[in-house]
Amino acid sequence: MKGDMTIPPVLPAAPTAVRPGITGGETLKLLQPLPGLIGPGQSAQAQVLSLKQGDAAFQLLLRLTLDSGRQTNVQVSSLQPLPLGTLLAVSQPGPGSLAISLQQALSSGVASLTRLDPQQLPAGSLLQGKVLTTQLLAQSAGQPAVYRSMVTLLNSALNGSTLTVDSPQPLRVGSLLSAQVQDAQTLNFVPLSGRQDQLAVAQQLAMQQGRQASLEGLLSALQKLPASNNMPDALRASIDKLLAGLPTPAELSNPKTLGAALLNSGAFLEARLLNGQTQALAPDMKATLLRLIAQILPGVPANSAFTPAMAASSQAQAMPTFVRNALGMLGQVSAKPQPGGFPLPKRGLPGGEDEDSLEHLLKLAAAAISRLQSHQLSSLEQSGRTADGNLLTTWQLEIPMRNAHDVVALQIKFQREDPGEKQAQDTAESREVKDQLWRVELAF
Repeated sequence: MKGDMTIPPVLPAAPTAVRPGITGGETLKLLQPLPGLIGPGQSAQAQVLSLKQGDAAFQLLLRLTLDSGRQTNVQVSSLQPLPLGTLLAVSQPGPGSLAISLQQALSSGVASLTRLDPQQLPAGSLLQGKVLTTQLLAQSAGQPAVYRSMVTLLNSALNGSTLTVDSPQPLRVGSLLSAQVQDAQTLNFVPLSGRQDQLAVAQQLAMQQGRQASLEGLLSALQKLPASNNMPDALRASIDKLLAGLPTPAELSNPKTLGAALLNSGAFLEARLLNGQTQALAPDMKATLLRLIAQILPGVPANSAFTPAMAASSQAQAMPTFVRNALGMLGQVSAKPQPGGFPLPKRGLPGGEDEDSLEHLLKLAAAAISRLQSHQLSSLEQSGRTADGNLLTTWQLEIPMRNAHDVVALQIKFQREDPGEKQAQDTAESREVKDQLWRVELAF
C-alpha cells in the first residue's frame, strides 16, 4: 500500500455521525451460554483483553469483575470492534448475551488513540504495529473508499496501545505494520523491507557476533585431526572433502575459480534455496558446515556441557528464516543502526578441553556458522538508502584458503550504489548521466 494513513479524531456523539463503534444497549453474544453469570439488576465491569476479526463478527475476550470481586474471562462476539483495554459496564439480559450501557458506549473511544503526542513521538519516529481489524467505512456516492483499522502498537512508549487509522486501501488483518510519523494525525506507510528489518537485523547481528569464531579455528582443527582418530567414516569423508575443496591464492587468481568461491562462500545459501537451486548446494560453505554439525551431533556424549540442543539451535538459526518475527525486539523507536564493522576481527574459542574431541569440533562448527551469518547480517545492515536517496547494496563474505600448510581467510566487501528514484525521474536536460558506483574492500 502506498500513501499516508490518518488518525481520525473523535467525533461528537450524534445520530448523523458516521463512526463505527458500539451503541448503547448493544448486545454482545456469549460464545458459550452462562446462565446466572451476572445477577438480575446487577452489572459488572468488563475489560477487553483480545480482539479478533471474523467473517461476520468480531470475537472479544472480556475479563469480567463481578460485584463480589470475583473475576472471570468470557468470550463474546460483537458486530463492532472494541479497542484493547476498553472498560465497559455490562449487564446480562439473558443466559447467552451481555448488554452494554449507553454511557459506557459513548465513552468507549477513549481506549483508542486519536492523536499522537509530538513530545513522545516527534516527526520521523518509527511505529510498529499489528493489524487487528479492518472495516470499509460508508461513503457518499463518488467518494473514494476509506478503510478504518485498529492497530496494536508494538514499540515506543505506546507499546500495547490501540491506534485507529484510516487508509485508502485495506490493511490485512494479522499483518505487521511499519509507519513513520508525519505529524500528530498522519502516518506514512513504510514497506516491511525497510526499517522493521533494520531493527531485526541489528538484534540478530549482535547475537551472532557474540557467538562467532574465525573459520581458521575450525579448519585448522580439522587439519590437525590424527588419522587414528576414532570417528565415523562418513564424518571423516566430509572433513576430507571440505579441506580438499579449499582454494589456494594462486587458484583464486583465475576469474572462474574466484567467481565460484564467492558464490559458494555461504552468503547466498538462502537465496539458492528460495530459487530452488538445491543441486548446487554441495560446495556451499554454509551448507557444508550444517551437514558437518548434523554428522557430529550423534557422537557427542549425552552429558556434554555443549548439548545437541545448543548446536541444533545454532543450526536452526542458519536456516532461511533467520530474520524472524520482529515482535520480540521492537522495544524502542530508534534511528537506523550504524553499519557493522569490516573486517570482522579474528576470534577464537576458549581452550581447556580436548581439541580432538567431537564436542570441541561441534563448538567450532557452530561458531563458524555464526561467523558466516555475521557477514550476511552485516550485508543487510549496510544496505538501504543513502542520505542522497541512492540505493546501496552490500555483499560481505569470507573465503578460506590453503596457504602452504596453513589456512587463511580472505574477507571481501562489495558495495553497489544505484541512482535513486528521484534522479531516475528527472528530465534528461536536468540530470547528469548516473552510472552504478562499485566499491570493493579486501582484508586478510
